[in-house]
Amino acid sequence: MRDLRCILYIVRRTQLYLDDDLWKILQIRSRQQNTTISALARQAIRDQYLSNARERKAAMTAIIGMWKDREDIGDSTEYIRALRKDRRSESPWKRKPNK
Repeated sequence: MRDLRCILYIVRRTQLYLDDDLWKILQIRSRQQNTTISALARQAIRDQYLSNARERKAAMTAIIGMWKDREDIGDSTEYIRALRKDRRSESPWKRKPNK
């Protein structure tokens, strides 16, 4: 018996208005790469927006704990508690808004 599989690939349809020069270059590239203009557009969007998001996330993850072994900056928990303690001693209605 054959192994039957169903793969759902959900996409949204959109419409782009392209200048003639963009349209022509996409036609040429699609023929050269034996693909569709839609596939080229999807890949360009992925390259422009998704790869940067992944790179940013990787960079942000890499800096977690970066200063954990530094002794010259003091304990951040104590610093934050001291800031909050000073603010809590004031009445909330008398506080100046943060700028």
